[in-house]
Amino acid sequence: MTIQIYNTLTRQKEEFKTLEPGRVKMYVCGPTVYNKAHIGHAMSAMVFDIIRRYLEYRNYDVQFAMNYTDVDDKIIHRANEMKVDPFALAEGYIEDFQRNLNDLNIEPATYNPRASLEIGQIIEMVSGLIEKGMAYPLDGDVYYRVRKQESYGKLSGRHVDDMRSGVRKEADDRKEDPLDFALWKAAKPGEPSWDSPWGPGRPGWHIECSAMNYHYFGDSIDIHGGGNDLIFPHHENEIAQSEAFTGKPFATYWVHNGMLQLRGEKMSKSLGNIISIDEFLEQHSADSFRYLILNASYRNPIIFSPDVLDQAEKGLDRLRSALQPAAESAGGASTETLERLANQVQETKTGYIAAMDDDFNSAAALAHLFELVRVINFSRNDGATNAELEPAQQMLRELTAVFGLKLEDQTADTKLAAADPFIQLLIDLRLELRQQKNWALADKIRDQLSALGVLLEDSKDGTRWHWA
Repeated sequence: MTIQIYNTLTRQKEEFKTLEPGRVKMYVCGPTVYNKAHIGHAMSAMVFDIIRRYLEYRNYDVQFAMNYTDVDDKIIHRANEMKVDPFALAEGYIEDFQRNLNDLNIEPATYNPRASLEIGQIIEMVSGLIEKGMAYPLDGDVYYRVRKQESYGKLSGRHVDDMRSGVRKEADDRKEDPLDFALWKAAKPGEPSWDSPWGPGRPGWHIECSAMNYHYFGDSIDIHGGGNDLIFPHHENEIAQSEAFTGKPFATYWVHNGMLQLRGEKMSKSLGNIISIDEFLEQHSADSFRYLILNASYRNPIIFSPDVLDQAEKGLDRLRSALQPAAESAGGASTETLERLANQVQETKTGYIAAMDDDFNSAAALAHLFELVRVINFSRNDGATNAELEPAQQMLRELTAVFGLKLEDQTADTKLAAADPFIQLLIDLRLELRQQKNWALADKIRDQLSALGVLLEDSKDGTRWHWA
């Protein structure tokens, strides 16, 4: 089996082929650190953590970079408002975000480059683009000549002539073309700056990522990721300046995640619906957020709401239910049940890999895990011992670990096991109601237990139950 990845550049799924055998060079745009990180940042970080973990599971050596933009207009403006040093402000938010990533069980990046530490590389790239005639200095600024890049617009699907209407009117008309974007900005009073051949100044936003990529990975990378809000202009401009500088394809695969929406609305400060990662984790587990991401297509918008979170918690409870130990009185399951369990272990792994190979279809992979959960719980209810359950439970642990879920930590509290006596009490009550021919109330108990993930099986020997 081969991995298929949807490539924003070609607008189709493609077979995954790395530049170097067995090695993946992967760069993901990180946050601009001018405020506390929110759950939209967490979504993008988690999507690419899941992709990275799966590639590692498929035996790739993943070299993963996620940058911090610590030189930016937003940071300078916020620092001036707070009357603090912009680098101290950025450093504090970087530390907060790294703590958030750890709390969300997101693997540390191989590299965390920062714009402020790449000034030498940025100046080298800007100088090279000027020498090639792709950029021009102007009163201490340097601009990229968009129209000289014949392929400009290939990522976003936009034609250069159609972009003029979307360009903001500049404070002056110095630029050769309104579409030209800044590679270097001349210093202004009260802003951080560095010496350069064009005078003191600081880098433009887009050139930062190109320089970081070139520094750590060279001319080309395998995967460039980020939110789909970055496709234009940020990623479009990265492609233009990087490929003009190196003469090589910048990234083989462009992978973009959809946006997180709160009750169908995009998060924004103007709407006042921003939820920080810290605020989320005060009320919910990291697993619940990860499950929310896993249970959807990473390329589509994901709805964030109390109902969706409740569904995520129920899904996690179902997964945890399969990790419960055998009953103390277990004497061994039937041969037929054990054969079914063994077959399901292999079918689950095969189905899981096939789903994830198909553009990281984690929702379909989850469905295979739940089939394994169903058979494990059925086997336990049929008297399977811990030794008989262990191979299947170990497979469940293995595959949920690939997803980055930490089910074991939350199974130890025996929350589900504590519910067993109450479930049995309801089953006994239902039996009495059936004997009294109170079918409506008996059926109501069965239906409500089913809604909670508890399935009942009636037979001549009585009623058995198991988690769905």
